[in-house]
Amino acid sequence: MMTYEQQLNILIKNALNEDIGDGDHSTLSTIDKNARGKAVLKIKEEGVLAGVEVAQSVFHYLETTAKFTVYKKDGDLITKGEIAFEVEARIHTILQCERLALNCMQRMSGIATLTKKFTDKLKGYHTKVLDTRKTTPNFRLLEKEAVRIGGGINHRMALYDMIMLKDNHIDYCGGIEKAINKAYDYVQLKKPHLKIEVETRNIDDVKRVTAVAKGKVFRIMLDNFSPDQIKEALQIINGEFETEASGGINLDNIVSYAETGVDYVSVGGLIHQARSLDLSLKAVII
Repeated sequence: MMTYEQQLNILIKNALNEDIGDGDHSTLSTIDKNARGKAVLKIKEEGVLAGVEVAQSVFHYLETTAKFTVYKKDGDLITKGEIAFEVEARIHTILQCERLALNCMQRMSGIATLTKKFTDKLKGYHTKVLDTRKTTPNFRLLEKEAVRIGGGINHRMALYDMIMLKDNHIDYCGGIEKAINKAYDYVQLKKPHLKIEVETRNIDDVKRVTAVAKGKVFRIMLDNFSPDQIKEALQIINGEFETEASGGINLDNIVSYAETGVDYVSVGGLIHQARSLDLSLKAVII
């Protein structure tokens, strides 16, 4: 399994290749290749900053000796007019990395800002907020990192690091008990470290899972349950499994779910409904 740093380097490499192609002709035609310069990252609206370390990796990918001075770190609250960082490097490096660094930081800061709004709502409650796999293709690594920076918890990264038996798996397999048993047998034979989560769609599903899944399943998802239904389900589960509420949870109703005592709420909107923050990278003329 690749490390975060290895995955990030691949992402940066592919993104720069996508943007630069056979050359940054705007820069090549106007700026001497040896000219050096300085630029600052200006914050244009308040929120939670995310992606500073990613931006540093972007600049160092093209120029390992670039000087990167951090004034605001990932997770910091930010306001309009502040400076997040300063970079000194070849002007070619600055101009070729500018858009990738900004795209990453704006997107990540928007996700971190929205995530913090959810986690602030959960202060004082047992319940924690999870992200989902509803991410942008080839950008999941940084979207989930932004959730973490904003105070949320990453669910599984992908299909390979947890078994989640959702409605389609259960229906294709031929039933919830059969799916659980087959998944458990697979884990024992192939991947002993994998945890199994199972989705339930109603109270009857909850009863069926609790009857057969002890020692096999670690978490039960309560999908599209109302808060009252979750309370009923939690009484049946009786603390024998972790619990996760999912479906239709937003800033307006998340507290009503937290009040049930459910362990986790998963919110796809942390990522796919987040609005990018306004940031800009500006040249400093000496």
